[in-house]
Amino acid sequence: MRFYRTLLHLYPRSFRAEYGDEMCAVFARELEAAGPARFVLLASALLDTVANAARVHVDITRQDLRYALRSLRRSPGFTATAILVAALGIGATTTTFSIADHVLLRPLPFAQPDRLVKLWQTQASRGYSRLEPSPPNYLDWQRMATSFEGIAAYRGTAATLLGIGEPERITGQRVTGGAFTLLGRSAALGRTLVESDIASEQDPIVISDLLWRRRFAADLDVLGRTMALDDATAVIVGVMPPGFVFPDRRESDYWRPLRFEARNGDDDRNNNYLSVIARLKPGITFEQARSEMQVIGDQLQQRFPKELAGMSASAFRWRDEVRADSRLLLWALVGASLCVLLIACTNLANLMMSRALARRGEFAVRAAVGASVDRLVRQMLTDSLLLAGAGGVLGVIVAVVSAPLVVRLVPSTLPIAEIPPLDLRILLGAALVTLFTGIAFGILPALRVCRTADGSALKEGARGGTGRGTERLRSTLVVAQIVASVVLMVSAGLLIEALMTVQAIDPGFTTTNVLTLRTWLPTPKYELSNARERFYQQVLGEVHTLPGVTKAAYISFLPMTMRGGIWPILTTTEDPNSPGGFVAPDPRDQRSASLRFVTPGFFAAVGTPLLQGRDVAAADTLDTQRVAVVSRSFAREHFPNQDPLGRQFAVAFAVRTIVGVVGDIRVRGLERESEPQVYMPAAQQFNGQLTFYMPKDLVIRSTVPSTTLIPAVRAIISRADPQQPVTDIKTLEEVVTLETAPRVVQLRVLGAFAAAALLLAAIGIHGLLAFTVSARSREIGVRIALGARPLDILTMVVRRSVLLAGLGVTVGAVLAYAAARSMQSLLAGVEPGNLPVFAAAVLLAAVMTLAGTLLPAWRAVRVDPLEATRAD
Repeated sequence: MRFYRTLLHLYPRSFRAEYGDEMCAVFARELEAAGPARFVLLASALLDTVANAARVHVDITRQDLRYALRSLRRSPGFTATAILVAALGIGATTTTFSIADHVLLRPLPFAQPDRLVKLWQTQASRGYSRLEPSPPNYLDWQRMATSFEGIAAYRGTAATLLGIGEPERITGQRVTGGAFTLLGRSAALGRTLVESDIASEQDPIVISDLLWRRRFAADLDVLGRTMALDDATAVIVGVMPPGFVFPDRRESDYWRPLRFEARNGDDDRNNNYLSVIARLKPGITFEQARSEMQVIGDQLQQRFPKELAGMSASAFRWRDEVRADSRLLLWALVGASLCVLLIACTNLANLMMSRALARRGEFAVRAAVGASVDRLVRQMLTDSLLLAGAGGVLGVIVAVVSAPLVVRLVPSTLPIAEIPPLDLRILLGAALVTLFTGIAFGILPALRVCRTADGSALKEGARGGTGRGTERLRSTLVVAQIVASVVLMVSAGLLIEALMTVQAIDPGFTTTNVLTLRTWLPTPKYELSNARERFYQQVLGEVHTLPGVTKAAYISFLPMTMRGGIWPILTTTEDPNSPGGFVAPDPRDQRSASLRFVTPGFFAAVGTPLLQGRDVAAADTLDTQRVAVVSRSFAREHFPNQDPLGRQFAVAFAVRTIVGVVGDIRVRGLERESEPQVYMPAAQQFNGQLTFYMPKDLVIRSTVPSTTLIPAVRAIISRADPQQPVTDIKTLEEVVTLETAPRVVQLRVLGAFAAAALLLAAIGIHGLLAFTVSARSREIGVRIALGARPLDILTMVVRRSVLLAGLGVTVGAVLAYAAARSMQSLLAGVEPGNLPVFAAAVLLAAVMTLAGTLLPAWRAVRVDPLEATRAD
């Protein structure tokens, strides 16, 4: 019998209370009559009980759902509000979870991603933990390291696709043969690149799925076809699967073999531009590999003390390539969404409690006719789960709609292959959040109210007192909402202050009415200086004749669009015995500069002031003295307290004489300190050397709106070279705006969370006070009947909201300061305790409190004493 009584616990308690004793008596008689066949009876009882209990639960659940739907349909305002609040909380949480899952939690889409590492040069003396290596250093790492199955390198590139429709500038990557093998990815069609392709006379190329579909109409016979890229041809040997990109998420249309050539400076240990990946050997730990790379780096530094002064090497897990500030940002957004979810749950709990207290009479009747407390709790939980389910469906729709905005938060350098659409994993997460939400806002009101489901509720009806415990619980929930909203408001305010600080930084140039565009000049067509100069002169000559154009010039890379181009600087020495008249700087203070080639008039075109000397000139050619214009920081660093004009230095295979000094430009972005800059005449770029630095960005300053010049400039470039595509057309103001775009998006998302929190908290205060006024209407009526003035009633109602807001703001300010300190790296130097921001948050909290208090206070003042005190 004990076994059977245990089985009966599969039934609901209400069912057991009604039928349990009778079922046990029947089973006892059957067991006594069964004799030796009792084991068959026990097995049959087990099966029957499981099946019948399931049917009973399904029937009760069906009844609860039917009753809940009828009840919610009778309260459309409450139902709509609850669903929208739940959708807001669930949608925010689902959206941020999806992005955090793909960036921080989900494995990279490569074979054994935990064994993938990235190798960098380091320079501890200058605080650099990640510097791109040069080809000689990469080759030495590949030869000396024993901890890896293989080491591969790659770099970004671009080319003009010709002969297939209109010319198109496409981006790609040059990779060593072992790169695809290290990643464990194969081609969807054909093959990937292998080591032998580097020395192959045939130039093989692997194309992306997008390029294959866009330019080759997904032709299955594409293998073996040739592509005209610039002035060279490549043979297609493979097509990669849809969505494939390298771990750094750099989108590519193609991949070609990476070859090192001395004419491009690839034998120079200071020509740093490679990205290097490696795969650990089985049994080798990451710590062992990192230690070996540090040893190799130190050994190379000892062998090449001048070229690698202060340099070493290290390894980093791919997952660690998520920068600390990016990781912090994502977790901050997750925290913000959880705050919104918390506020939504507490708001819904208050709404449910208000509704449940208003239904106490109904619950008392049901309890009086035999309904158990757990049956009533189950009914209320069904209501809350039904609301949460509807809110969850709407929340997933919110997540899908907002996903494109949130994806923009992901820095392009984060090591993930792609951000896929909502999948089963995210939907499961949304379902769990929905379940949690339904239980969280349903269980406390259910337990609190059902404890009072006794006969007294029949007498008190909807006007009965709510009890101090219930009032304290509701007040606590409202305070929690205010705390969370203050934390989000302060965080958003600090990010606004940080954005304003960044936008106030002087970039070193002016952006008004400046148009920029890019024309990549292909090699070998423009390998010779004369060919390039003819193109520049024709384009710039015609552009200067356009109405409204005041200045136009070319530069290798626009400020803030290319982070590399860093070269070591050798300066002259007064020691006549020094070989060549140049010495390397002290290894403890190695100096470098950002390198650009420009045509005459660039500084006037971007509005950078010429402080000393002259600009580069048309007379500066390969037949004249090599000259350069340097930035003010360059002059101060290399020639302190001296006149820099006429002084010499060596960079990029040539000795240069300084002819001018200009203001500094933030070439590495508004928030990063830039190296000193060196600008050299485009006409003095050696034939066939440093082709990557070939001027390609055209800058046009005008007195008319910049965009009106685009058609005419396109026509001019087409006349100069009909096969030259024009790309990256934007104003210089847009270039700077793109620098702050991530902050703007972050602020919009966090600001949206803060606004939602503020709105929900106001709704929470309104709901609490509205119910309080309704529940205390008899008391208010009595007070008015005894002579209380409207101001007295108003003070009584408002006092409570002020006390709750004061407590919430105080606790929220303390927590907000702690949160601000944890996200200090995102604040661009803004102090975590910024008083104006905290004052603004307090002011908004006061406005929120006032907004939530007005209507209930107005209702309290207008209570009719006769109606309020009338007996039931």
